[in-house]
Amino acid sequence: MDLILSLLQQMCVYLMLAYMLSKTPIFLPLLNISNRLSHKLSIYVLFSLFCIMGTYFGLQINDAIANTRAIGAVMGGLFGGPVVGFFVGLTGGLHRYSLGGFTDLACAISTTAEGLIGGLFHVYFVRKGKSQQLFNPSVVFAITLIAEVVQMTIILIVAKPFDQAYALVSAIAAPMIIANSVGAGLFMSILQDRKTIFEEYSATFSRRALNIAERSIGILASGFNSQNADKIARIIYEETNVGAVSITDEQKILAFVGIGDDHHKPNTPISSQSTLDAINKNAIIYLDGKEKPYQCSLSADCKLGSALIIPLRTGDKVIGTIKLYEPKRKLFSTINMSMAEGIAQLLSSQILFGEYQLKQTLLSQAEIKLLHAQVNPHFLFNALNTISAVVRRDPAKARELIQQLSHFFRSNLKQDIETVTLKEELAHVNAYLSIEKARFTDRLEVNIDIDEGLLKRKVPTFTLQPLVENAIKHGISNLIEGGQIHIYSQKVSGGVQVVVEDNAGSYVAPSQDHAGLGMQIVDKRLTNKFGRAAALNIEVKPNHLTQMSFIIPDENTY
Repeated sequence: MDLILSLLQQMCVYLMLAYMLSKTPIFLPLLNISNRLSHKLSIYVLFSLFCIMGTYFGLQINDAIANTRAIGAVMGGLFGGPVVGFFVGLTGGLHRYSLGGFTDLACAISTTAEGLIGGLFHVYFVRKGKSQQLFNPSVVFAITLIAEVVQMTIILIVAKPFDQAYALVSAIAAPMIIANSVGAGLFMSILQDRKTIFEEYSATFSRRALNIAERSIGILASGFNSQNADKIARIIYEETNVGAVSITDEQKILAFVGIGDDHHKPNTPISSQSTLDAINKNAIIYLDGKEKPYQCSLSADCKLGSALIIPLRTGDKVIGTIKLYEPKRKLFSTINMSMAEGIAQLLSSQILFGEYQLKQTLLSQAEIKLLHAQVNPHFLFNALNTISAVVRRDPAKARELIQQLSHFFRSNLKQDIETVTLKEELAHVNAYLSIEKARFTDRLEVNIDIDEGLLKRKVPTFTLQPLVENAIKHGISNLIEGGQIHIYSQKVSGGVQVVVEDNAGSYVAPSQDHAGLGMQIVDKRLTNKFGRAAALNIEVKPNHLTQMSFIIPDENTY
């Protein structure tokens, strides 16, 4: 009994060291099973040291040492596999052999065997898909017990004289089997607790981060302003449970939620020099309230005692900050400190995406205006000449043409929006064609055959009119008579094809020194809306026909 108590006392020191080490990054690689060489090397070094330490903590008994060396050997094999277990046991065994005694060779062999036993159980559980059993304290207890029984057997077989070996085993078998098995189980329990804490920490971090990301998605995409910043600040405040959350731009507070909102007012200038420093230096500033004191610059009675200030960036440019506060006598949790940087990156990405969307919208509007600029001048000139010629012989027709011209330009004024229905687009085309048919008289015939079920579908603005204008300008205008334009739809695989066809067949693709900008813009807007399958397609049969077409995909495919 005295030997058991002595070994358990030694084991407590051993486990205390293990507990202290479990709080350091050294043990983190042990929390997963890996085949990486660096992982296995760290296991070998760590548990070889535990083997050697177990020997030094042992008790001298009859020229032998009662010890807890088996814990390091068995666990080295359990974590690293048979090769690592063998070398951990061999290292611990050779160290024991160097200390001498009549059991030196037997202990060297048995310690190596214990490491190998741990490694074989590692292979068994991994192949069975039960790797988590390697972290089960009860399983580790049983494996170590088996290994210790094997060790006692080896001592009886190898150590000489047998009578002395038998007397030793009779004295130390029960104490060592109990101490090592219990010690290994407790050792694994320490690691298991560390693993559980780490996983709970990661789960909490991930859950909060995902909640913030899910609730805030798209808010800042519509602009980095006070209204949107307030929504984001409230979400972060609710999810992190910090004392207060603030969001600023480069000059003023955009939002403030939490303790101190009675004097930290939105849309007031930034008064904190630390915030200005974070913006100017593009650096995270943590004022912990102790080594780096925090003092509110607005009120001496402010209850906030610490602050974490993180810049918000778009590329390399700082455009503001997010600030998390805690009240006095409360420290920042490591979860909130780690999460704050992730939140800042998330918000920065959203702001950057919002700027990108704004630029895309402005670009789309510029492209539409460019299409307007291409069609309006010469079309207006031709239309006025046509109406001037018609007004003398058919005033009623002239009034109709003026109304169509008014409708056409009124539609143009509405074309700043991104999409319209195909019905609205056709109305715009019809207004345009009314003028052109009056100009070409019997030289132009138009036939429109669009499936009525397609008329409610949305298409990019200014999609058909440039195609029709191109058919007239580069096709019908070259014919002396019999010009025909056919606008129709037909079902194809994956959607409906809309075709603008003329019977001139005189379209020539722009040369490399000519951008063909109108068609390029139409093509780009179609593919941005529907994908590459909807790209503008041009087919020409010289002196016979020109077809310009695009596909409107089925509604459930985009």
